[in-house]
Amino acid sequence: MSADFQQCAELIAQADGLLITAGAGMGVDSGLPDFRGPQGFWGAYPALGRARIPFERIANPAAFESNPHLAWGFYGHRLNLYRATVPHEGFHILQRIGERMKEGCFVFTSNVDGQFCKAGFADAGIAECHGSIHHLQCIERCTDDLWSADDYFPEIDDDNCLLTSDFPTCPNCGGIARPNILMFGDWAWLDQRAAAQERRLQIWLRKVERLLVIEVGAGTNIPTVRLLGESLNAPLIRINPTEPQLGAGKGVAIASRGMAALQGIEAALGRLA
Repeated sequence: MSADFQQCAELIAQADGLLITAGAGMGVDSGLPDFRGPQGFWGAYPALGRARIPFERIANPAAFESNPHLAWGFYGHRLNLYRATVPHEGFHILQRIGERMKEGCFVFTSNVDGQFCKAGFADAGIAECHGSIHHLQCIERCTDDLWSADDYFPEIDDDNCLLTSDFPTCPNCGGIARPNILMFGDWAWLDQRAAAQERRLQIWLRKVERLLVIEVGAGTNIPTVRLLGESLNAPLIRINPTEPQLGAGKGVAIASRGMAALQGIEAALGRLA
């Protein structure tokens, strides 16, 4: 694998802008679950496993209509978990790689956890294509306004995955609020924040002459992140322990978890210097 790290270092040395693309696997080294398959999801949420409720049914706006205490039990637990999680060293390695480049870096992620912002990446340089758990919207869409979840502190019965405190409420109508996250079967998601982030990403991409993409932990089940990196006319470093496949001549595929691979790449950069 050292030859792969060396090749990555050489790609970094010739680039003037870094696009970081990341899926759920990016957070695994920080201790976050990636919900791979129903058994992985139910292992993280045993109460939902006992009820045989799959990820697609709880991560769904219909769940807020049928059982809002359960829906907010799930999302409230995640909100508390993400707030308590410390981003791993791989985030900071990516920052240092981006700092080497004239145009810096931009992040495109399907993760809703806010970990890149927490790790110190500039908010203006992050595109969260599925939204963010740290922002709320009205479940009834009485308004198109979004607002921060920073003042909401859910109390959860973890054994039963149920919200035991009050619901977050819409400041306009007083009804229940939901996370500003794109869910399954979701026609009510307000996408203006994500759309503005996407516009900033496109403006940044137009400035970059020698783009490099580093993709970490993006799977094929929901391939949004992988497809973006593959669609750009740029070399791609794909880091994925189970799905590292990459077409010939497209870049470097590394079958590894994120932090270990990024540490190897940074060490190779040191040797290159």
